[in-house]
Amino acid sequence: MFNEILNIIESSSGKNFDDVSSLLEISVKNSRNFLETLKQIGIIPESIIHDSSEEKLFSKASDAVLSRAFRELGLKSSVLHERSDSADVIAESKFFNYTLVADAKAFRLSRTAKNQKDFKVSALSSWRKDNNFAILCVPYFQYPVKNSQIYSQALENNVCLFSWEYLIFMLESGVKETEKLNLSKLWNFSEIFSREVLVSDMKKNFLPEFNNFIIKNLRLKQEAFNKSLNSQKLSIIKRSSFEKSFWLEKIETIKNYSRRQAIEELIKTQRIHEKIKQIDNYIGSLS
Repeated sequence: MFNEILNIIESSSGKNFDDVSSLLEISVKNSRNFLETLKQIGIIPESIIHDSSEEKLFSKASDAVLSRAFRELGLKSSVLHERSDSADVIAESKFFNYTLVADAKAFRLSRTAKNQKDFKVSALSSWRKDNNFAILCVPYFQYPVKNSQIYSQALENNVCLFSWEYLIFMLESGVKETEKLNLSKLWNFSEIFSREVLVSDMKKNFLPEFNNFIIKNLRLKQEAFNKSLNSQKLSIIKRSSFEKSFWLEKIETIKNYSRRQAIEELIKTQRIHEKIKQIDNYIGSLS
């Protein structure tokens, strides 16, 4: 369950990072309520400090969730443990002799300003190496609504812009790759669509076209897709109330600070001591 993932992360202080990562993988692997975890994993909790070891552990948990989602779809899949310059997950078809690498992404609800570097489309293409496909899994409603360079990058490099919401819809619909159902067309959508789109439209949001492509190739109904997507919207709205409550409680805590506490917190927030240390380190390097 998603709460179990958060509990493992919250109690990770002082523990070995790799050991906790392994524990998260085991938790996800054994989860009996996997679909609910899948519905929550695209949002980083506000209680997890930015750029902290806890945030890195949450990222590891999202890798494990993505890998299990591929297994639920009938593929062989595992989490990759390379430190950098590598995709998060690898998967292999049991029937059609293809492999793919995938990168899992989660975002905070409080962070709206995102650019192409946050999606790492071109980097993911280079991480493909000898594998056939490269998949980026991002919260559906975090993709740019209008024009963006990530869409042209995806088309130029044949990177599949997938989402947690697509996975939810597919698993809810009982989709599983078999000898009669080859999912590679989905992973190869950017290559297929790039042959149709005009050069002037390369940066245009093509997710509506991808939505139709998924529905058609899986022989599912538009109404079912819309219902699933709307359900996820409601889930995000519900989650937002919980995330906002974290900051509202933080406001009340700050209001009760003593003058000394407030000054110390402001100095900490501004990272003033770290900046002074950085200056000293630089001057030290000159001598």
